[in-house]
Amino acid sequence: MEAFISSLNGVIWSSALIYLCLGAGLFYSIQTRFVQVRLFKEMLRLLFKKRDTDSGISSFQALAVSLSGRVGVGNIAGVAAAIGFGGPGAVFWMWMVAFLGASTAYAESTLGQLYKVEENGQYRGGSAYFFTRCLGWPWLGALFAVSAVISCGIFLPGVQANAVGNAVTQIFGDGAMVDTFMGSVGTHKLAGLAVILLVLGVIIFGGIKRIAQFAEYVVPFMAFGYIVLALIVIAMNIDKLPGVFSLIFSDAFSAQAGMGAAIGWGVKRGVYSNEAGQGTGTHAAAAAETEHPSQQGLVQAFSIYVDTLLVCTATALMILITNQYNVQGTLPGGQFIVQHLPATTEIGSAAFTQMALQSTFGGFGPFFVALALFFFAFTTIVAYYYIAETNVAYLNQYFKRSVPLVVVKLLIMAMVVFGTINSAGYIWNLGDIGVGMMAWINIIGILIIFFISRPTIACLRDYEAQLKAGGPITFDPVKLGIRNATFWEERAARRKQK
Repeated sequence: MEAFISSLNGVIWSSALIYLCLGAGLFYSIQTRFVQVRLFKEMLRLLFKKRDTDSGISSFQALAVSLSGRVGVGNIAGVAAAIGFGGPGAVFWMWMVAFLGASTAYAESTLGQLYKVEENGQYRGGSAYFFTRCLGWPWLGALFAVSAVISCGIFLPGVQANAVGNAVTQIFGDGAMVDTFMGSVGTHKLAGLAVILLVLGVIIFGGIKRIAQFAEYVVPFMAFGYIVLALIVIAMNIDKLPGVFSLIFSDAFSAQAGMGAAIGWGVKRGVYSNEAGQGTGTHAAAAAETEHPSQQGLVQAFSIYVDTLLVCTATALMILITNQYNVQGTLPGGQFIVQHLPATTEIGSAAFTQMALQSTFGGFGPFFVALALFFFAFTTIVAYYYIAETNVAYLNQYFKRSVPLVVVKLLIMAMVVFGTINSAGYIWNLGDIGVGMMAWINIIGILIIFFISRPTIACLRDYEAQLKAGGPITFDPVKLGIRNATFWEERAARRKQK
């Protein structure tokens, strides 16, 4: 089974998907005239608009929900894996996929907000919704929704939960060993699992409002604390910083592990971490209360910067500046190209990051990484639940026998149990398969939308014109020739009646 999953992962994450992610980001950057740079100041202004309603959440809450999905295990263990298999140059390609991917995030999140609907007193939307409403292809919407439920409901939570379980063990130790249906497990991990399930249940059974409130406070706190600690490590090794940046840039094109490895691992882990083009960020974007669809597109574009240019870079610089890494070759035998650590050090785990902090802070370092892993992974599981729930709600529109949302909640909690207890090595490959499935469908879909109707460009031009005019921001899709954006059509009609 492990060999099959590994080979399937290799097919999905072929060079075609890697260059599709980079190409889509470059394409949307050119088409939007690099909106991720031009409107950066506007992104910051929009973050602190506190407007929400009974049906929708604020822009900042939507940012926090999307960041809770973006900032996860990939920011710690994923960055370590990118360096371990792709060399320091992989960090450059993570930056590139973030910079270009911010424009992709703008496009997909604007579409999510543009074609959202109001169901049972709350806003819902995402890739499945806009494939159906914009393209008129419910089959493509259903295909994405099914892949999202499988990925976010089954494959991806296991990666995060496994890190949560390991974090608990790292902090408290194994405790007494108990036999379970998945083998022998420490009592401390089981106790941690019980707490996780209790808190997770309270949050996800409370709906998007409770998820947003949780993310609004926890996500900024955990990201800020992690970055501050990274800055301390960098400050204590500041004389090495120029050399680290020189290594990253030189290795990106004359790579230690081969340029293909640097690009492949950098893009792969970059997309896994920041989710640009994956379609997951569109769900939180649709849940926001905004005056104009482009506003949430800009907020979500900024979230890519936070995830990769801040949090992932913090991890990478800590690892490289302290020389706490190995680089594994691609030749048979897997000999190391660069070796600073014992050969037994696991590549692809949080070990590099733990050792980087331990070299600076002693025993506190691994403890802090374990704590960060716990919070990063836990908030990501919450975000995955919301994505799975939204796509089940979409599918329920087309099936006579609806899937009760309680089934999704129980499925996520079951996968948390599986991921926390199970230590199988292929669990990361399952996560990569989930990311890749959604990315293929979503990126191709949003490119088709662009060539058919270009609604994201129409929204951007309309928003920029209103900003320049200095008047109140409104949105009327009919005036722009955008069809089937029924939520916004009805809002514009009510405004005209008043």
